[in-house]
Parts: sequence; structure tokens; C-alpha cells
Amino acid sequence: MYGKAAICLSFVILFLISCSIYVGTVDLRSYFFPLLQSPQVPRSLCASGPPLRVYMYDLPRKFHVGMMDRRSFEGPAPVTADNFPPWPSNSGIKKQHSVEYWLMASLLYGNNGNEDREAVRVSDPESAEAFFVPFFSSLSFNTHGHNMTDPETEVDRRLQRKENIFMLPDIILKSVSFLELTSIDYSGIDLSFQVELLEFLRKSNYYQRSGGRDHVIPMTHPNAFRFLRQELNASILIVVDFGRYPKTMSSLSKDVVAPYVHVVDSFTDDDSLDPYESRTTLLFFRGNTVRKDQGKIRIKLAKILSGIDDVHYEKSVATPKNIIMSTEGMRSSKFCLHPAGDTPSSCRLFDAIVSHCVPVIVSDKIELPYEDEIDYSEFSIFFSMKEALEPGYLVNQLRQFPKDRWVEMWKQLKNISHHFEFQYPPKKEDGVNMLWRQVKRKLPRAQLAIHRSRRLKVPDWWQRSR
Repeated sequence: MYGKAAICLSFVILFLISCSIYVGTVDLRSYFFPLLQSPQVPRSLCASGPPLRVYMYDLPRKFHVGMMDRRSFEGPAPVTADNFPPWPSNSGIKKQHSVEYWLMASLLYGNNGNEDREAVRVSDPESAEAFFVPFFSSLSFNTHGHNMTDPETEVDRRLQRKENIFMLPDIILKSVSFLELTSIDYSGIDLSFQVELLEFLRKSNYYQRSGGRDHVIPMTHPNAFRFLRQELNASILIVVDFGRYPKTMSSLSKDVVAPYVHVVDSFTDDDSLDPYESRTTLLFFRGNTVRKDQGKIRIKLAKILSGIDDVHYEKSVATPKNIIMSTEGMRSSKFCLHPAGDTPSSCRLFDAIVSHCVPVIVSDKIELPYEDEIDYSEFSIFFSMKEALEPGYLVNQLRQFPKDRWVEMWKQLKNISHHFEFQYPPKKEDGVNMLWRQVKRKLPRAQLAIHRSRRLKVPDWWQRSR
């Protein structure tokens, strides 16, 4: 009897050893010596190999930091880490579209401490894996696009004259119809900068070599590069959502979804012993209620949620005073409502995250940053627009939400909020590093497209055959 048992035990041991050798998934210590196992170490989100090598084009200052200070608009000195201007503290709501600034800043920062960084700047374009185009397209719209009478926008005034439209390059005339050029509201787009930038890129050997597929271009404002985007649709675009992009131009497979840069201050000392009870408002919203597209839901929600004691739903505009009031409101609320705006996403979601206020997302077409690594259901609640518009449904669901589950979400918000911070110098696992790693993951697809384009005689044969 003992002999049979010994034979069976030997057979089991040999079987486990074989599995360990050929499969590599069996840890014998876990079977026979469980107390000797090493504790599992949480995986760092930013542990992704060597940093991405990025070449940054040396564009004139007017394309980037010159927009921040008119006195240096055409300055001759190259932009370096030493003279790179800080982001202005009084920029207000413009800060939400400043991802382009922080990406550029991260490349200007010295190469010390590369182990904590996802991208470093290289001076030799031949050694680069990606090319960054430092055009502040969102700041251009916010700065120049709203005031075409400014002396700095002489080219735009010239473009408004019909007799000068034909001075544009043929490539632009093919992209924008005559009707658009003669009738568009030039208070809404800085077309001259776009024309000049496109001409610059078209002359770049590296842009020509890849067709722009390995080029990274931030466009986080919904109106950034509005009329000429299609000329750059092969590049890796940094966007906040796809609300104003056709599917043929921008998609999750090619582009990177970035967060808005939060406008409210981060809640750094959120250490309440009972955070659930200390936050006395059930649901908080403060913002513009008159929006377009899916954002029309905001005015409908205002009617449904008005008159509820522990729900704060207020129409507001983003002034410095109101931003402070929103900061206080989010920090004293259990849930923060994020309905769709003019596009599916808005800065409000990321203000809620850094305020550790559990986001309640009502946006059927929203796309979220870093979602291949971060599970938003661990700290957010989602409602369809249909559900949210059912009277009483949303509030009742929040009232019934378990306290212990809310506390877990609150803790998770504190754990992940640093991924949505943008700062200089950049820090490990912050928003900039997360975005550069997302770019890194798009490059294999870009390289595939580059290599195929060099040998295909009929580039779109798969589309023609359908």
C-alpha cells in the first residue's frame, strides 16, 4: 500500500516538474512551501522599457511659446529648458487645453533620471522613433482665433479678402472649399498658422519618409486645426475625444486620447477619517448648461435635478471666482456629475478625479485616457443618457449606493489621481509620461503602415475589393 502511494506521489511530482519546464507557469513553492512565497509587488503602470526617442522640430517661437508672451513672439533665441516660460497662473480655463505645452516641456527637460521617463529628446532625427510637432494648436485657437483684428494676425486678415484666397498653396485649396474660405468666421480659426505649418512639414524629409505616420501632433481643443486636419490625418493626433472628428480621420487605433488638464486645485490633504459623511452634498454640478450636440442633455438634467435638497446643479461660467467655488463644491460632494458637453468629454471629469469626488458620467460616446491600463469602473459610475433622463432614477441609484463601495472608489481616486497631473519637471507616472507611453504603443501600427506603403502599388486595394 505504501509502495503504491510513493509511486503515485513520485508521478505527481514528475508531472509538476514537467509542466514547470515546458509551460513555465507552475511554481512548486506555491504547492509545497506556501509560506516561503515572496509577496507580490504591485506592477508600476509606467514600467515599459527604455524611454521613447523623440525628435522635436525646431519651429519658430510664434508656433508655441510666443503665443504665451507677445514680447517674445518672434524672439531669435532657441527655446531651452532655461528660458522655457512657466505656464501662467492666471490662464483660467485655457489651462484645460495645455497638454501641448506639457508635452513640449517634458522634451526640453534634461535627460537625467531617464528611468522615470517614457520619452526623451534626441538631437539626431535618424535615431528618433517618433517626431513631435510643437505647435500649440489649441492655444493658437484660444489666443488668435477669437480676435482676428490683432496686429499679430495680419495674414489672417489678408486671407479674409477674396482676391487673396488664391495665394494659398494648391494643397490647401484642395482641402478647403472656396465657399468655406470666403464665408468662414475667422474669429474661430487661425488658418494662417495652419497653412505655414503644413508647408513646413511638407518640406521635411522625415515627414515625407513616413507620410507623417510617426509624427505626434497635439489637437486637444475641439476647434484646433479645424479646417485642415485632414492633411494631417495620417499622424498620431493627441485628442481629448472624437466628437468633432470623422471616423476616416481619427480613431482609437491610431490616435491617443488625452485628459483635459484639470483647472481646479488638486485635493492634496484629503485625509478625513470618514470622507463619506464629511461630504454632505450627494451630487454636484456647476457649469454651462447651454451646450450643443449631446450636451443638450445638460438643460434637461437641470429640470430633473432642480429642487432636490442634497443635489447642487448650477449654471455657471468659468471665472477665477467660480473655479474656486467649484473646487470647494467638488471637495464637499460624494458624487460629481459629468454630462456630455459640446463634445463627449470635458474638463469637469478630471477636476472631479483630482478632487476625489466619484465621477458620475453621462455621455454615451465618451472615450477615456489610458483605458488600456486604467479601469474607470473602479472609481466612476456610468449612466446612459436614456437612464439619466428618467425622472428620479439617477438620484435614487446614488442614494442606494453602498457606503463601503463609495469609500473604495474614493481610495482608488486617491491612488490614481497622479496620472492626471501635468507638471514641470515631469514626474514618474504623471500625465505626460502616461501620454508618451500611449504614443509608444501606437508606433508599431504606424511602422506597419510605413513599410506597406513602400511596396504597395495599389495602396487602397482592400477598400476597392469590398
